[in-house]
Amino acid sequence: MKMSARFFPKASIGTYLIAMALATSLPIFALVALLLGQLEDNQRSIQKRETAQDATALARAIDRQLQDMATTLRLLSTSPELESNDFAAFHKRTATALRANTLYIIAVDAKGQQLLNTRVEYGAPLGQAANMPSVEAVIKSGRIEASDVFRGRTSGAWVYNVTMPLQLDRVAALIITQNANDLAKLLSTDGLPSGWSAAVVDQGGHVVASVGANSIDYGQPFDPRVLPDLVDSSGVYENSSVMPRMLLGYAQIPGWSWKAIIWGPVATAQESILTTWRFLIIGGIALVTVAVIAAYAVARQVRTTIRSIADMANRMGEGHIVAPIETSVIEANQVAVALSNASFDRSQTEDRLHFVMNELVHRTKNLLALAQAMIRQLARQATTVEEFQAAVADRLDGLSRSIELLTSEQWAGASLRRVIDSHFQAFPQSIQQIDIIGKDFMLKPDAVQNLGLTLHELATNSIKYGALSVPQGRVRLYWQNLQEASHNEEMLRLVWEEQNGPPVVTPTRSGFGTTVIKTHAAAAFGGTVQVDFLAKGLRWELTAPRRTLERTATPEAHSDRKGA
Repeated sequence: MKMSARFFPKASIGTYLIAMALATSLPIFALVALLLGQLEDNQRSIQKRETAQDATALARAIDRQLQDMATTLRLLSTSPELESNDFAAFHKRTATALRANTLYIIAVDAKGQQLLNTRVEYGAPLGQAANMPSVEAVIKSGRIEASDVFRGRTSGAWVYNVTMPLQLDRVAALIITQNANDLAKLLSTDGLPSGWSAAVVDQGGHVVASVGANSIDYGQPFDPRVLPDLVDSSGVYENSSVMPRMLLGYAQIPGWSWKAIIWGPVATAQESILTTWRFLIIGGIALVTVAVIAAYAVARQVRTTIRSIADMANRMGEGHIVAPIETSVIEANQVAVALSNASFDRSQTEDRLHFVMNELVHRTKNLLALAQAMIRQLARQATTVEEFQAAVADRLDGLSRSIELLTSEQWAGASLRRVIDSHFQAFPQSIQQIDIIGKDFMLKPDAVQNLGLTLHELATNSIKYGALSVPQGRVRLYWQNLQEASHNEEMLRLVWEEQNGPPVVTPTRSGFGTTVIKTHAAAAFGGTVQVDFLAKGLRWELTAPRRTLERTATPEAHSDRKGA
């Protein structure tokens, strides 16, 4: 803090804003002076890099076209018409499919004789392929290749081929061909400096397609003085021996024998940036003057705004709910609104904390009362300490599962199916023996605890003595709505049925488990519970008003959640 005070003494905000304007502007002018001295060299490096990138981008565009043509050949090579030598059907299908793309298909035999050509009607007299060296090279190499540009015998125009070797009965190679002027449509000088051109050059150094101010005709050789130097996969070539100085970028089209080339005068590319820097110097001087004046005016306005915000913060610190102020600074208004909201939220938070504390005390008392009652009941029935500990641990585990589920839902209740699944996870070895049937619905928080405790007790009893104690035993848990004339409200019946278990023996005494599944369940849901020890297995049935279990969106349901 002492070091900061030495370099930044106490001063008005206006002084700091003016100092900041000068401290920002003066280094900029120094930097501009340095950049002006290095501008030409730096700009040339930038232009070389951009030229190489533009050439690479052009190469990618041409590569996509060639790859699309190669993919088309691969798809057509598997045509059943081609394999069965049904050239008429193959001609008709491919001519129709490729006409919109200005692409044509030629099939030739091992001697180069055309078997079909979609440029003409099927059956028209056809001769040998016009570019035999390319066909022979492809058959020899066994790879898909692009030919040099040549004058097509059938089309009479400059064309190029992409040829794929085949090993069919009559077809030795499949060719997809396109006019060079259609390929030229993929070339563009958009984004290039004014006066620049672009071209695609084949392996023989002839122009396949070209556009721009100095475009070259199809099939014409590119500058032979330049081509021998374009040996890398991509790069830049600068010719400083002629005026105006020319810059050329090139890129090998990956996987093919062609190159993409762009070129143009250096001066055209640098002219706009030089002009920009000149304007920057003039504008910078004017900007400093305006910045100093504006800094002082802004400082006065900001000072007033800061003082108003500080006053709001002071009143908020005293515990007041403050109203937002309106200033000419949008950000300051946002801060004022945030402070006002914070003061209101703090008041609400304090009220909410009181409510949460009261709610926590209430729920803790309920849980402790339930745990105490459970422990007292188990203590009366247990014969040994170990038996008592195991019984308490098992019931507390079931209770904790309900609490954990309610906590994940912020004590707003949970679905019946989630309650069932949560408690049956304690018995993973028996999950496959339990059938669950019924339409899911949301339970109240107290229903989650009470029903969870009951289901846990039923499952524990079944694991020890009932159907779940043997592999062939089955449990069917289902629920359904009832419309009984004796009740004026909707009732719910929940049934636990066991079968295929050990012989059922009616217990001679009523223990904690019986108390939970019968007395506690009936009292908790204001209904009736019937427990039958049938020969085929235990049957437990709860019939209770649905409203005692289901959580609804009504104000009454909200009150239930608060009192749970």
